[in-house]
Amino acid sequence: MSYRNLEIYKTAFELFLRTHKATFLLPKYELFELGSQLRRSSDSVITNIVEGYGRSCYKNEYIRFLIYSHASNDETINHLEKIMALYPDISLEFETLRNEYNVLGGKINNYKKWAKENWNEKKI
Repeated sequence: MSYRNLEIYKTAFELFLRTHKATFLLPKYELFELGSQLRRSSDSVITNIVEGYGRSCYKNEYIRFLIYSHASNDETINHLEKIMALYPDISLEFETLRNEYNVLGGKINNYKKWAKENWNEKKI
């Protein structure tokens, strides 16, 4: 098994691609401010899943990186909400992403709970 088989990874990767593209709807002066923060936090959701999986032989390390991924997901939601408030004329795309990141956050949290209860060298 690979991290690429995890539903949370697949969803986070697809959302990252869409989020990255959506940031280019922002005004030019925002591309390197809030747009950059959004791209980095969105990327961090995926990266922490991958890095944690690479450390999955150590339960506490694996869980810690899932926690980081969940925190980055929350950060991404916060950036999306700021954009929605600041730029209501383009908020529809960002609102859709926010709603999907909310769902992803629940899935990461559920997977984290599952991993805590079912972890061993053979299952994960």
